[in-house]
Amino acid sequence: MTLDAAAWAALRLSLWVALWATLIAVPLALWIAWLLARKEFWGKTLLNALVHLPLVLPPVVTGYVLLTLFSPAAPLGAGLQAIGLTLAFKWTGAVLAAIVMGFPLMVRAMRLAVEAVDPKLEDAAATLGASRAGVFIRVTLPLITPGILAGAVLGFAKAMGEFGATITFVANIPGETQTLPIAIWTALQIPGGEGSAAAMALLSCTVALGAVLLSEMLARRVAARIGDRS
Repeated sequence: MTLDAAAWAALRLSLWVALWATLIAVPLALWIAWLLARKEFWGKTLLNALVHLPLVLPPVVTGYVLLTLFSPAAPLGAGLQAIGLTLAFKWTGAVLAAIVMGFPLMVRAMRLAVEAVDPKLEDAAATLGASRAGVFIRVTLPLITPGILAGAVLGFAKAMGEFGATITFVANIPGETQTLPIAIWTALQIPGGEGSAAAMALLSCTVALGAVLLSEMLARRVAARIGDRS
């Protein structure tokens, strides 16, 4: 089992895409999770359904919807291209596909963390004179940090493993959109490519396991700090 230059390029692209997808999605996922956990508003059920829709739709359908919306021929895609942002058949589109597919997992983990926080703790901090932003930063945020980390890791892992929506939206272009899962699929289409596919699959598993272990380590440190403060 050997890894050629194309495999390493696919790994680098996957890590790059997953990193950008995670960094972009985490703040938005946290905001949506907080809205769903703490606020009552018209359309809440619809928002919750839209957030989780990628979990139940076939990934190819999600990729097709993205292609329909963001292709250069579509008004939205043309508008973004006019300001220098091209998504279809570009690595930036792979980032968008990864965000869309991993977003429900991130929101779910963060929402559970927010719902687990006792509102009385926040009310107590508010009665002591803390502003709403101060309550969130000093009380809520430290308590939900393990959930944020869990959501970020889930989103990162989903981005690393995303295939269906990505290949439909941005195709299979070596060096541009060929992420590691797509490279594995490509190797399996070539006679005798099983060894390369197995090596890349092992590499993918190693990266995913490393991300989970890192998340667990960070979550334990955060929990220990919260315990020390209390």
